[in-house]
Amino acid sequence: MTSTVARGILSAGEMMELPWTRIERWRKGISRLMAGLLITALCFGNRTGEENEVLTGLEFLAGIFLIGVGTLGRLWCSVYVAGNKTSDLIIVGPYSVCRHPLYFFSLVAALGVGFASETITLPVVIVVFYALYYPRVIRDEDAKLLSIYGERFEIYRNRVPAFVPKVSLLVEPEQHTTNVRIFRNHLLSALWFVWFVGVLELAEMLHEVHWLPTLFPFY
Repeated sequence: MTSTVARGILSAGEMMELPWTRIERWRKGISRLMAGLLITALCFGNRTGEENEVLTGLEFLAGIFLIGVGTLGRLWCSVYVAGNKTSDLIIVGPYSVCRHPLYFFSLVAALGVGFASETITLPVVIVVFYALYYPRVIRDEDAKLLSIYGERFEIYRNRVPAFVPKVSLLVEPEQHTTNVRIFRNHLLSALWFVWFVGVLELAEMLHEVHWLPTLFPFY
């Protein structure tokens, strides 16, 4: 297979007509709300009950590992979509193993934050949120891509899973053009999951010195 993969390219006029802006605002708004609720939970909730130091330590390490995988995965996706998301049908790199790898790696990183909290409650809440919210987002985005790219997307959709990566399908080009300015912005968004751990550690310290109230318990 050659390194150059056929992709659909839209004109500037066609790009102006795309409904992505509204979808992105809606998705980003919900994601930011969820992030705000997560920060609130990390700041004003606290673990309760008897702790097993070995178990909580392993849970924290698992969380850090998942955050690392999720953050690197999001950056990998950003290399391919920075400046290309609305003009090209990207089907290489992470998009060759699943159609929505950004959402997959975001879930991995979010679960990492949940496990780093050394609780069971937060990981469960995160999984429930993703299970209820993102299937609808994926359906909507698939429908928009189908309306834009038609048969090309239909072939892609029939071959590549929506969410869980199929590594055997991986195709990497030798070169790929990226908008550096947009990629820089994506770097900052990927780091949020790392910063969550800092918030978690700071909140735990403030709880220990009784500078931050505990409004609800975590298990």
